[in-house]
Amino acid sequence: MLREPSCPRCGRHVRPPGLWTSAWQCAAHGPVAPLQPTREPGETPLDLLLDAAQVPVWLPWPLPVGWVVTGFAHAGDERSGALGTAVALSGPAPLGGVGEMAVIAEDPGVGLGARLAGLIGPDPGAGFDKGPPELRVRHGGHDIPMWSVDTGGERTAVYAGEAYASWLWLVLSPADTGVLTCELSGLRDLRDRVDGATLPPPFGAPSPFLEAALRPVDDDESAP
Repeated sequence: MLREPSCPRCGRHVRPPGLWTSAWQCAAHGPVAPLQPTREPGETPLDLLLDAAQVPVWLPWPLPVGWVVTGFAHAGDERSGALGTAVALSGPAPLGGVGEMAVIAEDPGVGLGARLAGLIGPDPGAGFDKGPPELRVRHGGHDIPMWSVDTGGERTAVYAGEAYASWLWLVLSPADTGVLTCELSGLRDLRDRVDGATLPPPFGAPSPFLEAALRPVDDDESAP
């Protein structure tokens, strides 16, 4: 059975647009960009995402050694396009075992990045960018500063910044996979199909990371 869209902030069921509103509605969060079911890795799912994307579809580039793309997610509908995108990756964690990463771009207020980071609010929160950035990545010859975000937990390492009027998030699991940020020097927007960027990224087997983190919930389940 095909899964229906859900709220990107909490996973609850969302009501489709009707006579009185053109927006999808969450009982807890009001109008939202609906979170669509996750997509498996592959060129066709990627092409569909790129056709819909209204924000960047970020990928660390060059990829860390041994890392592959393992899935996609997006928030939005046919009318709006994808206002939030997430690319999931898996690979060897620097301190051993398997690491997971999600790279998210989204319009302010969408809440996809905060959901994956385990935050209650839709955005990184006031004051997250005080002090010097912990990380800088480059795209198009420009530095993008990113700051560590305190999620109040120890399961993930989270970084957030702003690029091209959109939020940019890095969510790494387990938390010690955050050491990998030392190897991240640049980002590639997969929408830029020019020169060598026309080559598709390497795909791996689907990872449960996105699916588990973005699992829809019943309306009577507790959710932020």
